[in-house]
Amino acid sequence: MYLCETSEELCEIAKNIIMQAANRLNNIQEYYFSHKMREIQSMIDDGKTVINLGIGNPDLAPPASVIRALNEGANDQSKHGYQPYKGLPEFRQAIANFYTKQYKVDLNPNDEILPLAGAKEGIMHISMAFLNTGDAVLIPNPGYASYATVTKMLGAKPLFYDLESENNWDPNFEQLEQQDLSKVKIMWVNYPNMPTGSRGSIQLFKRLIAFAKKHNILLINDNPYSFILNDNPISILAIDGAKEVALELNSLSKTFNMAGWRIGMLSGAKEHIDNVLKVKSNMDSGMFYGLQQGAITALQIGNEWFSNLNNTYTKRRELVWKIADKLDLTYETDVSGFFVWAKLPKGENSMEISDEILQKHHIFITPGSIFGTNGEGYLRFSLCVNEDKLNEILSKL
Repeated sequence: MYLCETSEELCEIAKNIIMQAANRLNNIQEYYFSHKMREIQSMIDDGKTVINLGIGNPDLAPPASVIRALNEGANDQSKHGYQPYKGLPEFRQAIANFYTKQYKVDLNPNDEILPLAGAKEGIMHISMAFLNTGDAVLIPNPGYASYATVTKMLGAKPLFYDLESENNWDPNFEQLEQQDLSKVKIMWVNYPNMPTGSRGSIQLFKRLIAFAKKHNILLINDNPYSFILNDNPISILAIDGAKEVALELNSLSKTFNMAGWRIGMLSGAKEHIDNVLKVKSNMDSGMFYGLQQGAITALQIGNEWFSNLNNTYTKRRELVWKIADKLDLTYETDVSGFFVWAKLPKGENSMEISDEILQKHHIFITPGSIFGTNGEGYLRFSLCVNEDKLNEILSKL
């Protein structure tokens, strides 16, 4: 206040100092979907009808029993206070039971499971718990953009490793071994893979565990797509010795149509979980009781739920394939997840084609380039759009 009263010049300098952002943001851009959704909203505000095939945001409802459990929890007047940092014991037990039933993995609910406010939160928590400035992180290309963004925010260095269609979108271990891995602390993997839909396999996980042990790397499998159009869900923790070097992120967002609920979990060895808890417990105060009750109910639902869900996604995917055919795209059919990863004709730019389709047809499809250089030349379609809208797109095209 004193500076402003004595000198306009000093006042302007003071304001600039106060408003200067942290250096960690110098090389960080706003999340692509964040600004793209503003553009789409602007089109909608102008009276245009835009169909969004870009974002993996489930449009179907969670199971009715899950909604009832949430309501019952919310109506318990004694449960609106802070909840345990590690989640309710019965919630952790439900996660352990789910892993035993679905993945044949035994987890100690007391110290090998940490509930999260969505798996995306876990990317930051894990990175903060294990990375120092100057450490290196192996990140898939193409892959989820947040792996690299969080790495750079913490002053660590992203080392991108290639995933290519010729290798079934699996890591090329020969190429990896040729890199300088001396500073690598973490390796991110994601199977079933987003955006490509590659399922992964027990054989791949065994190679990854052996690689991580050889180079003393913490391996993290981001595993939210296990049950979407996939008859053989697997966990990296099912591999013998995996807990020594691996953690697994998982989520209820896609599996049970609960994306907005923000419920995820991290599983692995106690020593790793304890380190992540040191970060998490200083950043939040536990998950709302009603949400945990809903999550417990979801995790107890039988496999008929997945069958019905996948019947819907199968029908939608067949329509998306027809849309891709109309756009002269090629795609693989033996894949998982609720995306279609489709290749453009040679030489076409994914961002330009995506924008052209949006402006011409009012249809948004994600350009593959936002997932890395190996995503250039591809478009990613979401299956989170009902059949009526997909048929409408076919009519437009």
